[in-house]
Amino acid sequence: MTLDALLAEHAELEAKLADPSVHADQAGARKLGKRYAELTPIVKTARELEQAKSDLETARELAAEDSTFAEEAEELAKAVPALESKLTELLLPRDPHDGADVVLEIKSGEGGEESALFAGDLLRMYLRYAERHGWKAEVLDGTDSDLGGFKDVTVAIKSRTDTPDGVWSRLKYEGGVHRVQRVPVTESQGRIHTSAAGVLVFPETEDVEIEIDENDLRVDVFRSSGKGGQSVNTTDSAVRITHLPTGIVVSCQNERSQLQNKARAMQVLQARLTALAEEKQQQEASDARRVQIRTVDRSERVRTYNFPESRISDHRVGYKAHNLDQVLDGDLDAVLDALAAADRAERLAGG
Repeated sequence: MTLDALLAEHAELEAKLADPSVHADQAGARKLGKRYAELTPIVKTARELEQAKSDLETARELAAEDSTFAEEAEELAKAVPALESKLTELLLPRDPHDGADVVLEIKSGEGGEESALFAGDLLRMYLRYAERHGWKAEVLDGTDSDLGGFKDVTVAIKSRTDTPDGVWSRLKYEGGVHRVQRVPVTESQGRIHTSAAGVLVFPETEDVEIEIDENDLRVDVFRSSGKGGQSVNTTDSAVRITHLPTGIVVSCQNERSQLQNKARAMQVLQARLTALAEEKQQQEASDARRVQIRTVDRSERVRTYNFPESRISDHRVGYKAHNLDQVLDGDLDAVLDALAAADRAERLAGG
């Protein structure tokens, strides 16, 4: 789509959002608002560039008559290419899911109880990161380990505002194997062990993209339980859905009723099947784009958390920092900024 077409679309959206009747449909208004927010930085930069070019032309004309305008002309001459570069970056094709909320799964891997404890650390990291950004995080289901970690846990994270960059735009880089190096609480000799946990991230799409046949589902109900095995309620309200063709299993126990848990589990199943279909399409088409949905496999190791050195290393972009405590407390932005910058550079280069 050309810049002129985007400017026209932005103006049209602005007019629609000013119409009170549009907001009667909250879902529709939210969708329009997200698109408007997505286009606003493009429009703002395009206008700044147009103004800078006009000011530069004027400053050069004045500088020819009065040298006191030469400095202003020189500054504008630097500003124009910078704005052109920024606009080029903004016009790059966006990931269609960047405004989406996510379902994030953490699974303990090799390392037994230590891996499960690390999975719990990762869950806390993502919950704290969501809190820092004003996002709503909800733990949907989890299997506790004996020492208080998680064998597996599923969390939904939602953005509360109509912004162009949703949760997916930040957390889509988290998929893969996360490795930890530290002395486990179960280690009596003080030796450093290496274990790992897998993270999978799926975008929650608002529009239904995959039709799910009820005949392909097995739905089981069971009694909800919390940490330590205590009963959350006394009815069989928890729901486990198995998608028979793919073997995908989704469970939810945190809602109050069986119907609510089933509806939430179906949303998670929808997100996982959509991600699976997209990954299959990418593979079949031999698409050169970086695959963002990753599997829990050692070859997909993305990051190492080294406790003795307080070091965090992201192996995809060579990022290293010695602020592990802050990162595990949710201060992830510097890591994610490095990944986003590498992604932009790759797309600018046509990779």
